[in-house]
Amino acid sequence: MKIAVVGLGLIGGSFAKAFAQKDNITLYCLDRDEETIARARLEGAMDELLTKENIGKCDYIFVALYPKATESFLQEYAPFISKNTTVIDCGGTKRGICKAGFGLAEKYGFCFMGGHPMAGTHFSGFKYARASLFAGASMILVPRKNETIETLENVKKLLVMAGFKSVTVSSAEEHDRIIAYTSQLAHVVSNAYVKSPNAVVHKGFSAGSYRDLTRVAKLNPAMWAELFMENSENITFEIENLIKELQKYSDAIKKGDKEELEKLLAEGTKIKESIG
Repeated sequence: MKIAVVGLGLIGGSFAKAFAQKDNITLYCLDRDEETIARARLEGAMDELLTKENIGKCDYIFVALYPKATESFLQEYAPFISKNTTVIDCGGTKRGICKAGFGLAEKYGFCFMGGHPMAGTHFSGFKYARASLFAGASMILVPRKNETIETLENVKKLLVMAGFKSVTVSSAEEHDRIIAYTSQLAHVVSNAYVKSPNAVVHKGFSAGSYRDLTRVAKLNPAMWAELFMENSENITFEIENLIKELQKYSDAIKKGDKEELEKLLAEGTKIKESIG
């Protein structure tokens, strides 16, 4: 089997390292950074450099780039991709990428699926990539509406090979709406939370709740800014809803309304118990 990985950051590098451990797989990789390519060769995470001349040999292509870069890559390389190839992107938003990917796939005859690995760390780059990153994780797939069951099953088998435990099938619209809450909002809140003037004196006064809330405050600004802008209406809805809810707590505390505050806290507790 011939697999290509485009973009050897944390996600793409982890795909490359995971597949490199399997037998009978030839890995074609591409990254704009020559040092990263050299490191991937040294670590045995690639066999050949991916080019327009050999991309047509690939059975599967994983594109792990920022959304706009993914669209640019597909525009440039689509004419050289085989009709027997399945292309899976790994970006954090889906509507823009899927619109471009499905259109190019229809034009040139290959198969395209949107994808989003539900795994990662607050570190970025190939040096932090690891073969076990996807162990036990879920992969979201956004297939075209008329995708065959056989193609989906083959992709699922490949993802299991990389370590994923489950696959969730979604539409691009559903993905972007839900991910704004489950992932993007958490990064905004964490990043804003550490801007308190008391953040610099937290040591000795912080424990698990502080660590949990600030874990993703350290992020890749360029990547997350692009993801937020790509999903602007969904993430702004979540931010504004959170502000509205926080205002209720603030108002109750300012007014000294202990009964209202207990009610708000009980509501949140009940919701958490119901959703897990």
